[in-house]
Amino acid sequence: MPTPSPLLRALHDPGPRTLPDEAAALLRTLDAPPRLAAHLRLVHDVAYELVERLAVRYPELQLDREAVLFGAATHDVGKTAHVSELSGPGSAHEEAGRELLLAHGITPDRARFAATHAAWTRPDIELEDLLVSVADKIWKNKRVPELEDLVIRRLAEASGRTVWEEFLALDDTLTALGEGAEERLAFQAAYPL
Repeated sequence: MPTPSPLLRALHDPGPRTLPDEAAALLRTLDAPPRLAAHLRLVHDVAYELVERLAVRYPELQLDREAVLFGAATHDVGKTAHVSELSGPGSAHEEAGRELLLAHGITPDRARFAATHAAWTRPDIELEDLLVSVADKIWKNKRVPELEDLVIRRLAEASGRTVWEEFLALDDTLTALGEGAEERLAFQAAYPL
């Protein structure tokens, strides 16, 4: 039996949840770098945990869970066109990713996450976009107070609880999710660029 390619291993090796089928198929079509596939699995996995915890605390919250999960699973897809941004800084992958998703038949409301995951200060940003941004930070236990404050305000508006109560709850959630960062970083590093 032949050894699976590094990309297939990154998509299916034991560890974080696998990506939605549509996202995994797109990465195979694009012959995505294995490290990118591993990264997208990790961010998707954290996003999954985050929306599950939010669903328990905020059963009344109007949240498009599937959009968050798809956004997390594809947010960096533009790095298939801007490979240098896999190991270095850059933002060219953001709009390129949105365009790439649109070109592959993904609807604009789902393709947007590729462009918005780093643009969370825009005034028209939705809670779903903010949650993808948070997952893209917390997978490696990076805390961004300004981003978290935006999420906290949205959650306080939805729940009717005070900002302070929501701060405490979100802080506990993100602290717990951040605790697996070392294992996640090791998982990602195991796959080639």
